[in-house]
Amino acid sequence: MWLLSVKQTARIISTYTGDTSGVCSALYELGGMTVMHDASGCNSTYNTHDEPRWYDMDSLVFLSGLTEIEALMGDDGKLIGDVVRAAKELSPGFIALAGTPIPMLTGVDFQAVAMEIERETGIPVFGFSTDGMHSYISGASMAFAEVARRLCAERSRSEETEQEQLSGKPDGNAPVVNILGVTPLDFTVNGTDAAMRRALEKRGCRIGAVWAMGSSYEEVVRSGGADVNLVVSACGLEAAKVLQTRFGTPYVVGTPCGEKFTEKLAEALKRAAATGNCEMVCRPCAEKNICEEPGTGERSGQTVIIGESVTALSLANALKEETGRGALVLCAVDTAPELLSEGCIQAWDEDDLIPYLEGAARIIADPLYQPICPDDAQFIPLPHEAFSGRIYRAQIPELVTGLKQFVQEHRLG
Repeated sequence: MWLLSVKQTARIISTYTGDTSGVCSALYELGGMTVMHDASGCNSTYNTHDEPRWYDMDSLVFLSGLTEIEALMGDDGKLIGDVVRAAKELSPGFIALAGTPIPMLTGVDFQAVAMEIERETGIPVFGFSTDGMHSYISGASMAFAEVARRLCAERSRSEETEQEQLSGKPDGNAPVVNILGVTPLDFTVNGTDAAMRRALEKRGCRIGAVWAMGSSYEEVVRSGGADVNLVVSACGLEAAKVLQTRFGTPYVVGTPCGEKFTEKLAEALKRAAATGNCEMVCRPCAEKNICEEPGTGERSGQTVIIGESVTALSLANALKEETGRGALVLCAVDTAPELLSEGCIQAWDEDDLIPYLEGAARIIADPLYQPICPDDAQFIPLPHEAFSGRIYRAQIPELVTGLKQFVQEHRLG
């Protein structure tokens, strides 16, 4: 255990946003109350580093103010009482409890605490055993999945009638699409969420709800009536599976990026809506030689992208469509096993990443990765809010419509 912890220590690079913040980010706009069970003052870490909406949009995100004596004595009654009193005063649509390292060590049973609060308030309560030891993907994925499991309503007869009426209109064949997995941690606040919506609408899709930026709680609750779901980050994959189980809704995996790749996504969404079959559009497109023998130090002409699996794979595919060159994706955060392959490799830490970087001709990654990249490789900065926070936020490009400019600016053609 000691050897494992030493190996995963970041000596040079930063770390990704933790799972606790992932829960808060996923639920931020949905009208619930999220409580992080941690010591006083730790909320500032979330709102200054992980939540760019904090100063522009209200949300009920609180800290329990866990004290040392409460942690030692296990006083869950105080947490329950504080949350119940706040809920009765604020009347949130739901309540989410998120763990941190201290309650992980003391063994707090968040599911049991959630059940007790729900019994006393009559409000749906989620208990997430997050521990700060996993990335935001894990936390946001759990949060979205619980929304899909407990808040999304069964499709009503009135909704079915409305859908039948729409089918007689000129746009009646346009599938209704939910976009799953949208948080500022992957897509920041530069308008990418709105650009994805517009790009799909332009290509004959109707957007039901965007989970969870720019859509109301009511829109999200009605997500069961969609024809197909689009998973744009690993955060949304588990929710897509829950919605498929509950409502039979197929899903497509891929992020709108560039004109050509977005066109392929729109076509896949229409096929999935018609056939009920799921599709993964963001497929690996790496050169095999760098995958087979990392660390040889030989230049292969390969492009390496470091980031979250779905968005990075989609960028790799979009670059392939635009330039004819593929890219190897190194995923440094949690992701589903089905998203990994020889062209999308999980590389958690510096020791895992460096051998693949040594063989790359060009590297696309957050600027904080540059210190571990070879000096003679072309480094192309692509800031990631979940990795470097607000430091490079102003430099994050909107790649849905701006991919060509990105390619030209960095001579990727």
